[in-house]
Amino acid sequence: MGLTGWYVHHHGAGHLTRFRAVRPHLPGEVVVFSSLPAPALPPGTTWVRLDPDNDRPPGSPDPALADPTVGGLLHWAPLGHPGHARRFATIAGALGHRRFDRFVVDVSVEVALLVRLHGVPTVVVTQPGDRSDTPHKLAYASASRILAPWPTGVHPSPAAHRIVEVGGISRFDGRTRSSDPDPGTVLVLGNGVADSDLAAAAAATPGTRWQHAGGTASTWIEDPWEALQRAEVVVTAAGQNSVADLAAAGARAVVVPQPRPFDEQVATGRILAERRLAVVSDAWPGADAWPGLLDRARALEPDWTQWGVTGAARRAADAIAEVHA
Repeated sequence: MGLTGWYVHHHGAGHLTRFRAVRPHLPGEVVVFSSLPAPALPPGTTWVRLDPDNDRPPGSPDPALADPTVGGLLHWAPLGHPGHARRFATIAGALGHRRFDRFVVDVSVEVALLVRLHGVPTVVVTQPGDRSDTPHKLAYASASRILAPWPTGVHPSPAAHRIVEVGGISRFDGRTRSSDPDPGTVLVLGNGVADSDLAAAAAATPGTRWQHAGGTASTWIEDPWEALQRAEVVVTAAGQNSVADLAAAGARAVVVPQPRPFDEQVATGRILAERRLAVVSDAWPGADAWPGLLDRARALEPDWTQWGVTGAARRAADAIAEVHA
């Protein structure tokens, strides 16, 4: 199997969650590079903490104003940023010190190019939305394999001859339901939802009980599997992990895509609506809209098997392991 490198992007928790779902199925040693703090790791896994590349150290220019896109060629390579230089030096030093057989990049155009320039084959994780810009094309063209965490044919596929669509990758793949939905229970997943909006939605839907499993210490649920099963309706954004978790739980849902670069969540929301897998709202609904939205979600009979969650993490690991120098 050899040695696998893995870059985990630091925005949100989704990239780390995906790594943690796939890692148990991937044999051999793995070295992870990320600006995130190291989580609990399985045996054979090493975490290398990278310097941040988007802060503003004293005396340094604002990285957002330091030609970070190189005139549109890249996404983020700010001039004169010490953290950016150190993080790339750390990765390059590791590549020069040990022989990596493959390197998963989730996600960064610049890391993908750095690794490939060192002669290491890359597995680039792609995401939904319009990825036809020059930096994405460059990353995909340099990759030995492109990993798509969605079922076949859901989104347009870059470099179709090298893409592997493995299905939605969920941390709950393999778990079985042990509880039935509790009528009237609404579970709201994720952060970015104001307490006032939740209170207004609850007030407008008498007889419901709203629970928020969000990004703050007071509402965070480390393992929401039981809450997902108990919820009559789940309200969530359209991130890849969130949708895969809905599929794993067989949930009825109201999905509210959040603004993201390249219209990532908008594209996923469109597919969910077309396939009648969820009720989709373009923005957080006003309070008076919630009774009708919950009724529509309760009436759904979503066929989540079409999202391909069962076995997706293992298929991803197999696709990664097949790549070698």
